[in-house]
Amino acid sequence: MRPLDENETTVVFEKIFKFVGNNLKNIVENPSHEGPESDPGRYCFRLQKNRVYYASESLPGLPRDLHREVHPRGSFHLTIMSLNLLAANAKHKVWLKPTSEMSFLYGNHVLKGGLGRITDSIVPGDGVVVFSMSDVPLGFGIAAKSTQDCRKLDPNGIVVLHQADIESI
Repeated sequence: MRPLDENETTVVFEKIFKFVGNNLKNIVENPSHEGPESDPGRYCFRLQKNRVYYASESLPGLPRDLHREVHPRGSFHLTIMSLNLLAANAKHKVWLKPTSEMSFLYGNHVLKGGLGRITDSIVPGDGVVVFSMSDVPLGFGIAAKSTQDCRKLDPNGIVVLHQADIESI
């Protein structure tokens, strides 16, 4: 594992910012209570084989100064493993009716008819965390419609484009 360089950090932060907004500060400054030291450390982002990990700096055996490998630059994809981090700091949320939870978990987009609640001020393209009505995070996606457009949308209209869910683990 190695630390992210400036460009990689920018790409990671831009992607996470899409989902958590200004709460990104909470993620970066989150104290870590893991590791052998009694003082809380910090969490950091590390890269290994084109995968970015969010790990405590104080974990023993976490290499800090490894040779920087050359790897292809490309788009950065969040996986479902980041759901707990996104759900805790989400800026935009959508809650599904119990009847449409399974549809989402099978990889389908969120339709207006399955929408239980939605946060205000969502615009198309925003990152959205999808919850059940009992506040269990189910996955995340990209908003296809704004909050205002959802009010006058047909029940079969797509509200959130599916990206990942807990069934894809």
